[in-house]
Amino acid sequence: MAARATGDAVIARLRRGEASDPEAFARRAERYVEVMGASKGALMKAGQILSFVPFASALPEENRRIFQTAMSRLQADAPPMAPELAAEVIRQELDASPDQLFAEFSPLPFAAASIGQVHKARLHDGSQVAVKVQYPGVGDAIRADLANVELLAVFIQLLTAVVPGFSRIDSKAIAAEISERVTEELDYRLEAANQREFAEAYRGHPFVRIPEVYEEYSTGRVLTQQLMDGRRWVDAIGASEDLRNAWGEAIYRFVFGTLRRLRLFNADPHPGNYLFHDDGTVSFLDFGCVKRFDDKTIRIMREVVCATVDGNADALLAAFLEAGMFDLVNPPAADDVLAWYQHSLRLLTDPQPALMTPESAAETIRGSWSPTGPSSEVVRALNSPPDYVFLSRIDLGLLSVLGELHTTGPWRAIQDEMDRDAPPATPMGEADAAFWAGRAAVR
Repeated sequence: MAARATGDAVIARLRRGEASDPEAFARRAERYVEVMGASKGALMKAGQILSFVPFASALPEENRRIFQTAMSRLQADAPPMAPELAAEVIRQELDASPDQLFAEFSPLPFAAASIGQVHKARLHDGSQVAVKVQYPGVGDAIRADLANVELLAVFIQLLTAVVPGFSRIDSKAIAAEISERVTEELDYRLEAANQREFAEAYRGHPFVRIPEVYEEYSTGRVLTQQLMDGRRWVDAIGASEDLRNAWGEAIYRFVFGTLRRLRLFNADPHPGNYLFHDDGTVSFLDFGCVKRFDDKTIRIMREVVCATVDGNADALLAAFLEAGMFDLVNPPAADDVLAWYQHSLRLLTDPQPALMTPESAAETIRGSWSPTGPSSEVVRALNSPPDYVFLSRIDLGLLSVLGELHTTGPWRAIQDEMDRDAPPATPMGEADAAFWAGRAAVR
């Protein structure tokens, strides 16, 4: 109730036009971060989405960075719970206090997010670990909140108040997406199983790092994993062009390489879940939500991408119809579908190598999903099955991350490696191909 009341007050002030004053806007943005951070769970997850998805590109230039900077504090610096509460959760879950379980345990977290916070610790064998502890009672509270999506109305209202042109946004769809994401994150045993699968697949990889899980120190509300050090997002976006390009390629190859080879992907492309290293490698964290696909779905994904890049309108429409994206009896015109999806895949269809910026990412997203834009008839005809709706999260997140990094890359050639068995397009591609060839030889 307090979050809703405070949020409504913030929204009312924004709608009165006071956001034209950057200092006043900054104060209100910080206040909203405080509200979302204290609320934890669903409302805070909404703020994390706002912090990196380029909705804010529609804000006036003088307020855009203020908005994103304030919201970015929700990625890893949320208000923590008291040390004694974290210790009690560990005791309940592992039948011993942190002092008994670990040779060293920091009572203050180094990262705090929507559902839990992370503490540095050292095992008795000397291993440095990160211990993620779920906030006590947060699971029951979130499930109760999500049973009535009214709580998310504050987020929806904020979005429509500060971002002109999003008044037609489908609030039910956003609420359902947030609900699904947060609910899946509540069980750390599921996350541990997902993370072990990724760690096994990528162990020894040349540019993808996945922390190992310590099962004996992990339960439904405590997850202990290898401690990874690296640059966080705020530092990474200010790094050199060469590093940003390497990190962008590593993220792109991880996302789509995992999808094509392993038929799964980590469905939370949140910049707070990456650690960036000065050798161009990236550590990937948080595997609470992983999506799995069958061979047919992966085949259709390949056909969609290839038809779009090749400009084959009939093949593209046929693939979308097989996927159930449009009505079989009265689909939109094939040429209209091609124009729509070539815009959606500008990363591949623009002249190569292509530079991604926050502005180009935002423009791509708006043009792809606007019900009033140039492809409005195609967008209104969409009837995406659940599997494909789920993929929108990775599209949105990947575009946003690459855009904020201002990354340039030969994206089409990289995608051809995965979809057409083309030879490696970059040194990173050569290293990646050698890794997977070696794993196939071992098997």
